[in-house]
Amino acid sequence: MKEINPLEITDNFIRLISSDWMLITSGDESKYNMMTASWGGVGELWGKHVATAYVRPERYTDEFVARTHRFTLSFFDANMKKMLGVMGKESGRHFDKMNYEGLTTKVLPSGQIAFEEARLVLDCKVLYVDALKAENFLDKESLAKWYNEGPGGSLHNVYIAEIVGAWINE
Repeated sequence: MKEINPLEITDNFIRLISSDWMLITSGDESKYNMMTASWGGVGELWGKHVATAYVRPERYTDEFVARTHRFTLSFFDANMKKMLGVMGKESGRHFDKMNYEGLTTKVLPSGQIAFEEARLVLDCKVLYVDALKAENFLDKESLAKWYNEGPGGSLHNVYIAEIVGAWINE
């Protein structure tokens, strides 16, 4: 993998996140967890390049992000969609994601975890965290669809993180 300036990334993040999905990974080489996400964002805030990740507090990955204040976002080619499906459905509490066949762990210089198979990796350091609050939803239909009547679970934690490194697979 080759380190690049985040400004060199030409991918469409709306497509990458919503359609192709991403893997949020947190922890270190001795113990980490990851989960698939299709919600998030990438942009500029507070004079920094940032990524925003949404993680439900009951997800195992949230424990790692909350403790370390670090995570990576890994983006893959379409041939990895099955793996992303598994990582989104299975909990690392009960399933050994660290040894999932077809994923090769790569430790970044920061100590964060990425994967050799990823085509793009963002190394992120959390700047701000908060939980979504039901009373702050102006769009009550989204609240009902995604929380009350939808897949259920608690409202997501929102992690705004500085992108401290970016890597592409050549």
